Amino acid sequence: MAELYLVGTPIGNLDDMTFRAIQTLKTVDTIACEDTRVTKKLCHHFEITTPLKSYHEHNKEQMTDVLIEMLEAGQSIALVSDAGLPLISDPGYELVTEARARHIRVIPIPGPNAGLTALMASGLPSFTYTFLGFLPRKSRDKIAILKTRMFQDSTLLLYESPFRVKDTLQAIVEVDRTRRVTLGRELTKKFEQIQTDTVDVLLSKLEQDIPLKGEFVILIEGAEPLPESEWYEDLTIHEHVEHFINQNMKPKQAIKKVAEARNMPTKTVYNVYHNIEGS
Repeated sequence: MAELYLVGTPIGNLDDMTFRAIQTLKTVDTIACEDTRVTKKLCHHFEITTPLKSYHEHNKEQMTDVLIEMLEAGQSIALVSDAGLPLISDPGYELVTEARARHIRVIPIPGPNAGLTALMASGLPSFTYTFLGFLPRKSRDKIAILKTRMFQDSTLLLYESPFRVKDTLQAIVEVDRTRRVTLGRELTKKFEQIQTDTVDVLLSKLEQDIPLKGEFVILIEGAEPLPESEWYEDLTIHEHVEHFINQNMKPKQAIKKVAEARNMPTKTVYNVYHNIEGS
């Protein structure tokens, strides 16, 4: 039984192709790719003559079975997307899960990633981040997701097309117009832009200073974390204790933690939680 390789490809600059990626694409039996026209150009540049098979969002159900049969017959396959890493907002999830279910070895070959490339240079916090991929197209659906996600203490990574980036920035404004945002476009290419400012300022720069061309990465700075003393203020003591118990904490530990947070005697919290009179 052969291996399934997940091969990262350049997001713009062909010099970012790794030696290992080139060697892998040259030695496998087949390359499964999103768009054969795009991958043909990549293969031509690096003198890769391996046969190509189309594997994309619209044929993945049928082609997953075909590729699994090839793998089980001993043929090695490399999966690539048009740019960046397979499966990261690109096809491949079904193929990988089926391969793993059949005990076929899956080998990742690292490469560029647009979201992390922008994050490195953004100036936004990079210690904790959440990748959301593409948001829904409808404005109300975007805002609904952003209202939930933008109040987390985590930088958000989004992908967006040049045709919808303005609508997405306007959705961010609806939630918090003062939030810092980064726009990245044409990453690794000649006209690369990575600009960070408040979302309303970036919105005013679109089209004139930031052309609506090329795929966009949008980074949204995480919310300021609430002080430890504030998050539980709307909870009763009973609800506060239950919060920690639901996180697999023993009742005795949960009661002690609540007492410390509220600066109350442990016995008082214990009595309130267990409905003991005289508390």
